[in-house]
Amino acid sequence: MTLYQLYVALLIGGLVLLASIAATRLATGVGLPSLLLFLGVGVLVGEVGLVFDNAQLAQDLGTAALAVILVEGGLTTRFSDIRKVLAPAGVLATVGVGVSTVVTATAVHWLLGMDWQLALLLGAVVSSTDAAAVFSVLRVVPLPRRLSGLLEAESGFNDAPAVILVMLFSVTPMDLNPLTVAGTLLYELAIGTVLGLGCGVLGAMTLRRIALPASGLYPLATFGLGMLAFAAAGSAHGSGFLAAYVAGVVLANSGLPHRSATRSFAEGAGWLAQIGVFVILGLLVSPDELLGEVVPAFVAGLVLLLLARPLSVFLSLIGFRVPWREQLFLSWAGLRGAVPIVLCTYPIVAGVQDSWRLLHIVFILVVLYTVVQGPSLRLVAEWLNLIPRDTTREIQVDAAPLDVLGAELLTMTVLPGSRLHNVTVLELRLPDPSVITLIIRAGRPFVPQPVTRLQAGDELLIVTTSVTRDLAERRLRAVSRRGKLAYWFDEYGDPA
Repeated sequence: MTLYQLYVALLIGGLVLLASIAATRLATGVGLPSLLLFLGVGVLVGEVGLVFDNAQLAQDLGTAALAVILVEGGLTTRFSDIRKVLAPAGVLATVGVGVSTVVTATAVHWLLGMDWQLALLLGAVVSSTDAAAVFSVLRVVPLPRRLSGLLEAESGFNDAPAVILVMLFSVTPMDLNPLTVAGTLLYELAIGTVLGLGCGVLGAMTLRRIALPASGLYPLATFGLGMLAFAAAGSAHGSGFLAAYVAGVVLANSGLPHRSATRSFAEGAGWLAQIGVFVILGLLVSPDELLGEVVPAFVAGLVLLLLARPLSVFLSLIGFRVPWREQLFLSWAGLRGAVPIVLCTYPIVAGVQDSWRLLHIVFILVVLYTVVQGPSLRLVAEWLNLIPRDTTREIQVDAAPLDVLGAELLTMTVLPGSRLHNVTVLELRLPDPSVITLIIRAGRPFVPQPVTRLQAGDELLIVTTSVTRDLAERRLRAVSRRGKLAYWFDEYGDPA
């Protein structure tokens, strides 16, 4: 690639990125998951002359993007929201995926005449809800915390079983020995869970005990640990997707510093991954071949929407006290997005017969699901009386919000011989809006009062703004040199 071609590629990429961001704003306004417009941008770019048919590259990029999306989903998930629904979410993500796969495959085999391998692949591909679609829609549809947590946890967990089934069904000839399938599922899920927990716990312990030289390194380190969990689990032939999500959840709820910056970085990376993978998948399909698969996609979508998904929800939640209204909403809210389309690249790369047809069927099905379900979720939630009257969101308390305020945290120690000794907080007269928030004296922290007198050996934590930081430091130096009447002695704390 020449330098000119690189510039052209970057120009096209920048324009596509900006167009996708603009599409996101439009989609949010009408209640659609942004993926629909991202796919449209990809198809449009393909129609104006950019040819892309590399299924292997699409699979590699799509897999990496899904890992990023799942890490982002984990880092933006509060464990308090999903703690009480881990059991039903786990059953939905495993038993539910299995039921949905079998029901959908059986129906399309008999109704559409698909051979069993392609039918099972279609059932497995569309069996899991999409994390990106669920997270984006739930941001604008207020739901009870239990219900939204159940949807989030399910979408974070169920990609792993779906990927495992697709890979099993992509082998020709298929080996459907129940013991083989069950053993593979248990092994990959167990490895993914263990490595996800391990990377999350060890990473959190490490980040809490080291001081990185720049605050911007904490989001990079946190996100890197999630990707490390994904790669480690995949290298051990486990579920990298499950490991990525679990590691993200653990890291997000471990009280790490700079959580706001980490969440912002993760959301930005997640959006970039969504835009990239959807545009690439839009490029991969052939619009001319889509028209011939509208009827099969419509039939498969109806089976999934009206039979497979409701049945999988009902059977999975037997024994859990989930109200019928919430079960109905869960049945309707099984959003599909990037995951099914990315999974379609696996049988294409494996050389399964008619796998390109599978891609076009799933593409249409995802578009239909998005158009029908996305805008209707709020209406369905209101009809089922699931939207709470008080939709005030719980406050987010951050460990390091100073960057948001343009503020800085200063620390200093009152050294022996300093004139700061015996000066009260009020007499110190720090420039507004600077304030001493905490004093550590003889190892005991306390909040000072205006009449509190500083003592030699005290450690002070001072919050100030970037604008007044220099003035605060000058005042501290002035008083340390000449006492509380420093200004009378023309001492203004100039640097030595």
